[in-house]
Amino acid sequence: MSVLGKASLVSAALALLAVPALFPPTAAEPLTHEQALAALRDARDPEARRAAVQALGDAGTTVDTPALVAALRDDDAIVRATAESSLWRVWSRSGDPAIDRLFVEGVAEMEGQQLRRAVATFTRIIELRPDFAEAWNKRATVYYLLGELDRSLADCDQVMTRNPYHFGALSGYGLIYIQLDRPERALEYLQRALAINPNLQQVRGAVERIERELRERGREIT
Repeated sequence: MSVLGKASLVSAALALLAVPALFPPTAAEPLTHEQALAALRDARDPEARRAAVQALGDAGTTVDTPALVAALRDDDAIVRATAESSLWRVWSRSGDPAIDRLFVEGVAEMEGQQLRRAVATFTRIIELRPDFAEAWNKRATVYYLLGELDRSLADCDQVMTRNPYHFGALSGYGLIYIQLDRPERALEYLQRALAINPNLQQVRGAVERIERELRERGREIT
């Protein structure tokens, strides 16, 4: 299927499944956890909500995922963008400093195209902390880049078992099924990713291209 070329697929995988390189600056006077959650409910003050999602990105845990996912639909564009970055930041913390240092090494190996080394690093993390969903997600990304699609799919399954909000893994399924020329299946997962995070413009563009190609093939779109 010609929805995405090889080069753009690799770029999309890194964009959709990897931690964004840049994060908003930390506030000078960070909110406490309780203050952040209260500020998120302040519909009148976008500045307060911006500070809230930033604070949760700085110090939140996976328990805060639902609150940050809800902020992906905020009326304020900065709140939405910061909530997305904060989710990646929260998901990339295991709670164990040694594991987190190893995780940073794995991400650097992946971004440096040292893919086999990255697989070994993320496998080690998974052995030590099998509950750490983001280690599975990063290994899924590396397997995808290596063309080992079955292994990537299996790791995506592990991610979703541990983090059903993971729009990155859902996008990853979509990329894999595009590669496998299963556009209807790809469309299903990309739509699920958008249902959680409607701000994924690359995913939205891929959905539109798949739908267009399916119509050209005379296939029914559900």
